[in-house]
Parts: sequence; structure tokens; C-alpha cells
Amino acid sequence: MDKVALTAGALYAIVLLRAGGTFAVGWLAGAGARRSRFAGRISSARFQRAERAIQRWGAPVVAVSFLTVGFQTAANFLAGSMRMPLPRYLPALFVGGAAWALIYATAGLGALEVLGRLFAERTALGVAAVAVLLLAVSGVVVYRRRRSVRSCGDTVAEEA
Repeated sequence: MDKVALTAGALYAIVLLRAGGTFAVGWLAGAGARRSRFAGRISSARFQRAERAIQRWGAPVVAVSFLTVGFQTAANFLAGSMRMPLPRYLPALFVGGAAWALIYATAGLGALEVLGRLFAERTALGVAAVAVLLLAVSGVVVYRRRRSVRSCGDTVAEEA
């Protein structure tokens, strides 16, 4: 249990620094945009309504984003660029980051232990498991890229 607690604590510190840093970068980017040539668009009534909605409902989105892969960085950056107040952002960061750290500490350590045992007891099966995992990830990446290219081609054809 000590190993899980230590890993969860380290992951929690990492996620707080990474997500908090992403929020800060978003905050600074938002401030720069307000002083740029886009300031007129940003001060429009529609943008201000969207900003108020994110400030009001954004905290649950930020907390849940930690349970996704790839969305959490965008959610933290947007929360910063939309100027989510810190009293709303920080609790979402702490709760979501804790959930992320616990999930990765328990499931991640469990998966590493299983792979370690598999390699120690049946090396060929361990190598095969890693190869299947890499092939599956590669297949998903290729599928998504092809689908993305097709959808971009469809929009270009529709615009013509």
C-alpha cells in the first residue's frame, strides 16, 4: 500500500503543476488576446455570454476532464484563457487531479506488476502482449488520421 500512496502522491504533485501551469499559460494567452487586434471580437456580447457560462459551469468540466485522455490539457488551457476565477478552478483542479493520480497509481502500478510477472514467468507471452498493445494503439492512430483526412476532404469538396 505504501507504494501506491507514494506513487499517487508523486502523480498528484505532477498533475497539479502540469495542469496549473497549463491554466496559467491559458490565462496569459487570454490576456494577450484582449490587447490584440482580436479585442473587439473578444468583447462581443456572444463571447461574454460564453465566458460567463464557462466561469459558472466550467469547474465540473475541468474536474471530469482529468478522467479523459487528451482533453484535460485543452480544458485547463480554456479555463485559463476564459479567465475562470481561481475559487472555482482550484477545487476542480484538486478533485480532478486527485482522481487522476489515484486511477493512474492503482491501475498503472497494477498493469506494470502484471507485465513484470508476465515477462518474468513467460517472456514470449509478455513480448506478444506488448506487441499486440503496440499494434492496437498504432491501428487506432492510423484509423483516426485517415478519418480526419477524409472529413477534411469532405468539407473542402462541400465548399467548392
